[in-house]
Amino acid sequence: MPNSQDLYEVDAVRPAGADAATPDRNVAARLAGLARQRRWWDRPAYLDDAGMWTHGELHDWAARVATVLAGRGVHPGDRVLLALPDRAEWVGCFLAVARLGAVVVPINPALTAGEHATLVADCRPVAVIADAAAADHFDPAVLVGPEQLGVSAQDAAAAPPCPVDDRTPLYIQYTSGTTGQPKGAVHRHADFPHYHRAVGETMLRLRPEDVSFSISKLFFAYGLGNSLVYPLHSGSAAVLTAQRPGPALVADLIRRHRVTVLHAVPSAYANLVAEVTDPEPFGSVRVAVSAGEPLAAPLGERATALLGAPVLDELGSTEIGGACCANRLDDNQPGTIGRPLPGYELRVCDSSGRPLAGPAEGELWVRGPTLLTGYLNQPEETARVLVDGWLRTGDRVTRLPDGRYRHGGRLDDLEMVGGITMSPVEVERLLLTHPLVREVGVAAVPDDRGATKLRAYVVCAVDPATVPGLADELIGLVRSRLATFKVPRSVEFVPALPRTPTGKLRRFVLRRGLERLS
Repeated sequence: MPNSQDLYEVDAVRPAGADAATPDRNVAARLAGLARQRRWWDRPAYLDDAGMWTHGELHDWAARVATVLAGRGVHPGDRVLLALPDRAEWVGCFLAVARLGAVVVPINPALTAGEHATLVADCRPVAVIADAAAADHFDPAVLVGPEQLGVSAQDAAAAPPCPVDDRTPLYIQYTSGTTGQPKGAVHRHADFPHYHRAVGETMLRLRPEDVSFSISKLFFAYGLGNSLVYPLHSGSAAVLTAQRPGPALVADLIRRHRVTVLHAVPSAYANLVAEVTDPEPFGSVRVAVSAGEPLAAPLGERATALLGAPVLDELGSTEIGGACCANRLDDNQPGTIGRPLPGYELRVCDSSGRPLAGPAEGELWVRGPTLLTGYLNQPEETARVLVDGWLRTGDRVTRLPDGRYRHGGRLDDLEMVGGITMSPVEVERLLLTHPLVREVGVAAVPDDRGATKLRAYVVCAVDPATVPGLADELIGLVRSRLATFKVPRSVEFVPALPRTPTGKLRRFVLRRGLERLS
């Protein structure tokens, strides 16, 4: 098994002293030390389907599980696949692997056997931690269950933290695959404090009394920050559930655990607003966060009204590890993604990579301390996105005169209509202002003659059959506000839009036509 250090074709800037490998640089040791120093040891850390774990219980369990994993042959630099539903043991296993100086590979436990096999072939783990539900997807020789680890850990001593430096790899997180095959982004032990400084401290002002709930799961970059990084750096608690949280469950968990910080994606907010009318469960919420794709201002307004708390839109990526640009509690402008967060520089570039001055629209390039060191086994793709210390994000943004940014979707979301390139996001945002539109996706779809026409796929808040002429009304709304070539030629009402597990729209599926959505 090769050491993960061999993977990196592009090096990040090394902070002073980064070459000195010490135990206290290990993220598992750092977080345990923080909990002791700030007297969070006995405070709640996780509220999951089985009960409550304190910060101290979590760190103690992780240190003993690390000893068990070491006994199973896990060494520094080895990769350990983590395929578990969200619960406290997930976090404990992550910290246990980190304590050994090994590399965590968190993946979706609900993938198919074939999808799991593809990821295993790419990262070649020496161990796989998975539940019984997915156990038959993996080689029994490297498989271990969390219950088995917990039993073995009862009599184990705490493992000492492996010395690491700031560039030692900590985890590999796979992209969500909105445009193709997922890629493994490699991140380091030094990245976590930067994530927390930007979001946990600056954006959200988290304190030990807070209780967070993230609809996005831990194996995603968004969920990892929301449910692991920020709670463990702030001494606060997080709610975890192995279930798929629909609106009713979200409302119940928020009410039951007095959640103060809610993290979700726009489609989840759309479902919440459509299906929950009573604001009573959300009385404890002080702030909510949206990420994953642009949050339309009308949806943000409806979610804010239901929750009784501001919904802050942010932009980040798996390659950045967390958010780089966001609205804040004291600086929130709906319809934008706010301003750069501490530690990150943003550029707007043209198609040739040339920076544009002043208010401008183009591709977002980001520089900061947490950029991936590379994609696993993909040096050419790494070289394409990392250029002179900058990350080409593939996001289309507009820098506004006041220094804020507006997210215009992905560059590959552009549609060609009648020989003219246009952004469907603009049309979607307008359609979302209609009170009966719950979700919408717009794409250029070939008709029977092979000509490409713009089509709007709409998830309606009511049965569209009960509203005669609604499709014409929606087309008329766009025609009254936008140029003719941006007007959809048809509207199709669908029960749901094709999305990734993170909630991002799979526009390439829409382009194939309605028959592929059934």
